[in-house]
Amino acid sequence: MSTLSSHMAVTQTQQQQTRTIPIVFTTVTDPVGSGLVESLARPGGNTTGFTNFEFSMAGKWVELLKEIAPPVRRVTIVFNPDNAAMPGQLRAIAEAASALGLRTAEAHVRDSAGIERAINELALVSNVGLVVLPEFVTTFHRGLIVELAARHRLPAVYSQRNFINSGGLICYGPDNDDVYRRAASYVDRILRGEKPAELPVQQPTKFELVINLKAAKALGLTVPDKLLALADEVIE
Repeated sequence: MSTLSSHMAVTQTQQQQTRTIPIVFTTVTDPVGSGLVESLARPGGNTTGFTNFEFSMAGKWVELLKEIAPPVRRVTIVFNPDNAAMPGQLRAIAEAASALGLRTAEAHVRDSAGIERAINELALVSNVGLVVLPEFVTTFHRGLIVELAARHRLPAVYSQRNFINSGGLICYGPDNDDVYRRAASYVDRILRGEKPAELPVQQPTKFELVINLKAAKALGLTVPDKLLALADEVIE
């Protein structure tokens, strides 16, 4: 059995290699839109697992950006346009931004050069903040993204804790350790005879909010006490 595949591309490759050996994926953003499963409730085939995205997260990213950086008037979404899982996230972010009276724009990035070009251009725009979507390109280049955002004093919200470990401002996203533990339970159930097609794809249920006060201070931001009280961890 192939287990705990961490990215959509890996799972797609595994599906091309076998339609009989069970596959349990983790941290896949949109398994239905990507064609990995037929539906969340009834995956079908030999593949099931756990997503790293629930659409209310998108609204939360925008709310956090506005709360930690009130002057922000435009949200620029940083992502790789070749990722098939992006459309659902983009729609959710646009809806949340519109409700808050914010404009949205997209920064398409595929490599380090594209990231540098996009963020350097944003430095010329006033009252702009970033929402960095979770996928391979942004995660692989997280150090560069965090560095450029800090250099140009751009507030940015991330979905993964490793961006904060690299010096990022704030993140809100699923607790991946919890996802991995839950995925292990699926592996156990499959080994005991259950079929992947009958195990529903599950969305994250445990989330964490981490705030980097050092990064906030460098950006000249004062984090509201209410936000600090909600944080699972505050890095001094």
